Amino acid sequence: MSLDGCCDHTKFYPEEDTMGYFIQLTRDTGTFLYGRKTYELMVPYWPDIAENPPVDERAADIEFAKAYVAVNNIVIFSKTLDNATDGKTRIVSGYLRDEVLKLKQEPGKDILIGGVDLASQLAGLGLIDEYRIIVHPLIVGGGRRLFEGIDLAENLRLKLVDSTTFKSGTIALRYVKR
Repeated sequence: MSLDGCCDHTKFYPEEDTMGYFIQLTRDTGTFLYGRKTYELMVPYWPDIAENPPVDERAADIEFAKAYVAVNNIVIFSKTLDNATDGKTRIVSGYLRDEVLKLKQEPGKDILIGGVDLASQLAGLGLIDEYRIIVHPLIVGGGRRLFEGIDLAENLRLKLVDSTTFKSGTIALRYVKR
């Protein structure tokens, strides 16, 4: 997100020095949870880069694309998306809470959430165990905000367990529930 809280990925692009962080985060992921909008931003863009990298593409972007396509489980929560473009994506239109609780019981690597709406819904349901917030040194002045429209019964208290500052000024923050 930007300093002013914007989480619209079309408004900025990560500096090269942060891509290593995103690559490792992706390698540690077994399942992506997306809403329709985030899914359509990610697929087919990253699979296309992995399969046929443009000559002028950053090496870090190609490495990220390869890590991205190695994740075998993508779950899309959408009431409007009818089908997925690849064989490893499952579309769910049922009860978000029940589906996520089932996924959390499965063995394997981490579950990574993408999308402002989905993250807000899962935070409201108390289903996020760890928050990784990447703050880029930009003010974009508009766009979707982190946890926009979140509905919490009470304040969610978090504990900072790690932070990394990159040369670009981007900061990666990692929080867990208290």
